[in-house]
Amino acid sequence: MAHHQTASDPRLAWEALFDVGDEPGPLVERLERAVRDAVRTGRVPAGAALPASRRLAEALGVSRWVVTEVYGQLTAEGVLEARSGSATRVAAGVAWASPGATATVPAAMPLPAAPSRASFDLAPGVPDLRHVPRDAWLRAAREALAVASREDLGAQPWPGHPQARATVAGHLRRARLIAGTDDGVVLTHGATHGMARAGTALVEAGHTHLLVEDPSWQVLHEVARQTGLETVPVPVDDGGVDVDALVAIARRTGARAALLTPAHQFPTGVPLAPERRHRVAAWARDVDGLVIEDDYDAEFRYDRRPVAALQRLDPERVLLLGSVSKTLSPAFGTGWMVVPTRWRASMVSTGSSPGTAWTTGAPSVVDQLAFARFVASGAYDRHLRATRTRYRRRRDAVLTALSRELPGARVRGIAAGMHLLLDLPAGAGPAPDAADVAREAAARDVAVVDLRRYQGRPAARSTTLVLGYGNLADARVDEAVARLAAAVRATASIRVSSGRQRPNSASQS
Repeated sequence: MAHHQTASDPRLAWEALFDVGDEPGPLVERLERAVRDAVRTGRVPAGAALPASRRLAEALGVSRWVVTEVYGQLTAEGVLEARSGSATRVAAGVAWASPGATATVPAAMPLPAAPSRASFDLAPGVPDLRHVPRDAWLRAAREALAVASREDLGAQPWPGHPQARATVAGHLRRARLIAGTDDGVVLTHGATHGMARAGTALVEAGHTHLLVEDPSWQVLHEVARQTGLETVPVPVDDGGVDVDALVAIARRTGARAALLTPAHQFPTGVPLAPERRHRVAAWARDVDGLVIEDDYDAEFRYDRRPVAALQRLDPERVLLLGSVSKTLSPAFGTGWMVVPTRWRASMVSTGSSPGTAWTTGAPSVVDQLAFARFVASGAYDRHLRATRTRYRRRRDAVLTALSRELPGARVRGIAAGMHLLLDLPAGAGPAPDAADVAREAAARDVAVVDLRRYQGRPAARSTTLVLGYGNLADARVDEAVARLAAAVRATASIRVSSGRQRPNSASQS
């Protein structure tokens, strides 16, 4: 920082300001929440410089990677801004309050705009927001309301409106080949809501542990932990989750529940091998357990038809989670669970209990009826077909650009979904660290993610990026990859030079 800093300076009490606490969960998520809260409450105002990653890591007693990953993620979201040769700062216009104020925003103060995403968005997990079917949805909503009865618009039971549940069940039987009757479908606000319901029901039934893939999407892990479950990582390889390890870890911990992504493992991009699918189902039967199947993007397979849901192998041991977050947008807040018979009563009971953040019921009846109409009219299938074509073409364009700009890099993952893994190329020396590349890319207005962000036990070093192409405009593919390649080359050239540290926000002191 520009001036000499002393421990007595209250503006620099970063170890207190960014208190990661000792609650369960990955350090990277806890620090990210702490930084967000500091910005939201105005304790760190717009334009304020954050400490160098090394200094903050030492103050908090965490690895430098944790700090640089948080800085990189928030920079990609527009909460922070980083420039070469300067400290990382809070971006203009994102603070909710002035320093020392409470988080309450006065009525006369306009709320800040949502942080903008990078212009060249190669971060995973976001669908194509330019092609949300607004007109088709509005038409479905008008038609649904036009024919809705007074009873339809009254209070509905927590599992959801019967017509909407039946329509979703029919769609899942066609598209995902699920087994079961309409009453097995429970409507939710999305996968996190469904995971919260499932986790609560598991805890009430006496479960204490949940086996999770490593690496995997950490958000659902946090939801499970908040319901009272202890998450236990299980390694993943080229065939999906390692079932031998799963069985051994389950035996050691007493775990009888697992959260898996069989159709398209996130983030490695591999499907669960056929023989492993059967072994997972057999394990659940043997231990009288439950497998939660996160079916987050199974609609998008480009080289063949998607594999059927794991739920079909054993409808009484597999609970399927799904939503429209990847097919439409998270803003629609609509999802579903396909619940085994023995768990339905507890799911309904959980849904009707008041008093916690997880106990809201199904989506609004109007939204349920609109989605049912959207599906029944064929508009949802048409949207999925168009989206598959768009993503397949975009993925091909990304692969072509990568082969041209980064010929030594290796791409991993099947032709599916909205993301891939990129193993960075080695040049004159070892491949650059993925966190350094992500920060350099962010300075070039490109958002990418280090694989370690999804690891339960982050590796000491990573040379793999997770690249998304869902929200990347087709016209920007070549420029995005060219900028990423420039970031890789810049990071690599600094690494093999005189040994000086990279002159960016993460290394300034």
